[in-house]
Amino acid sequence: MPLINKEKGIALYAALVAFGTYVFVFGFRKSFTVCTFDGLMFGPIAYKTALVISQMLGYLLAKFYGIKFISGLEKKQRYKIIFLLTGIAWAAWLLFAIVPAPYNVVFLFVNGFPLGMLWGVVFSYVEGRKSTDFIGAALAVSFIFSSGWVKSVGGWLIQSFAISEFWVPFATGLVFAIPLIICVYGLEKVPPPSAEDEALRTQRIPMTGTDRKNLLKQYLPGIIAFVVVYLFATIFRDIRDNFSADMWKEMGYASRPAVFTETETPITILILVLIGAIVAIKNNFKALMVAHAFIIIGFIIAGSSTYYFTQKLLDPFWWMMLVGLGLYLVYIPFNSIFFDRLIAAFSMKGNVGFFIYVADSVGYVGSVTVMLVKEGMTLKIQWTSFFSQSVMLLSFVGVIITIYSIFYFNKKHKLPSTQTV
Repeated sequence: MPLINKEKGIALYAALVAFGTYVFVFGFRKSFTVCTFDGLMFGPIAYKTALVISQMLGYLLAKFYGIKFISGLEKKQRYKIIFLLTGIAWAAWLLFAIVPAPYNVVFLFVNGFPLGMLWGVVFSYVEGRKSTDFIGAALAVSFIFSSGWVKSVGGWLIQSFAISEFWVPFATGLVFAIPLIICVYGLEKVPPPSAEDEALRTQRIPMTGTDRKNLLKQYLPGIIAFVVVYLFATIFRDIRDNFSADMWKEMGYASRPAVFTETETPITILILVLIGAIVAIKNNFKALMVAHAFIIIGFIIAGSSTYYFTQKLLDPFWWMMLVGLGLYLVYIPFNSIFFDRLIAAFSMKGNVGFFIYVADSVGYVGSVTVMLVKEGMTLKIQWTSFFSQSVMLLSFVGVIITIYSIFYFNKKHKLPSTQTV
């Protein structure tokens, strides 16, 4: 008797290569956030903030474009798309290093736009399967692990080789290039969903403009609810991800580049176990409700840990770990199980790419807006203070909206299948 059957073997293999692919893609995106660029300005705002906003604007436009592009993606020669988009992003980092500051800010936009397409391309390999919960969880936690790992690699390059902050992103891409090629080759070998997968999880097809309009019309209140929740989660994640180096420095951890990995690795493992366990729930609607429960728990952990931190009852290290765990409990379900189970529970004609890019487009509008508001404040405050106050407020509102989403989809599920309102 084999130690592992073929179906589980395919799921494990797909999880590993999907995880690896996005981990190494992340190496072309976020290593610059380990740098603080002290003393540099871009007009009236901090130079690093300008870099983050420029990259996020590229991501933002990519998400709006991706609503059509990713939802209509054909499953042919996708590896070429991955290499092309990553190559453009890497070339942008070379130009960023060569062109003097602050004129190189524009290359963060050039970097962000192609990378903003890649999540949808990679997820298209693994959606619509019985094992998508597990595979999707592995793929989704890749950016928790990689967020910390990439920063640690960037910090190591600075400390070990005295590399200029401006060359760190390109050098990190050099480290990650060959592993990315290997993982993408492996991703191409993942078999398509089986007939049983399609029967249980609904066949995933490229969407037309009419398909997209019909879904929005039929489920608009629920879509608005989960998009707002995702907006909050994106704001949480992006501030913590982009400015964690600044917050660690404010809290006295500037000399420990390994702290990024020390906090993110335990979160990665715990989230993978929790989200991946949903694969055991066969009923798609029940799994969707469990995803809602994870989101509520995530908001509670993020908000309560931040409250204790502000009261000086929680150590900065444990706060950063717990607030990270909480926000990723909110964020990861949307990038792994939520939309996949939503489509299956209601037998929707579409794919995950459509929903995630609708949500992402709004999420990045929120993140850019928050950073611009923070920078535009007459009274300047530290990122640690700004982040902690925002987390407590958004956690409270997020719980309320998630509860509304539960009631909406419960009511929708009880309606006859022919009813659309």
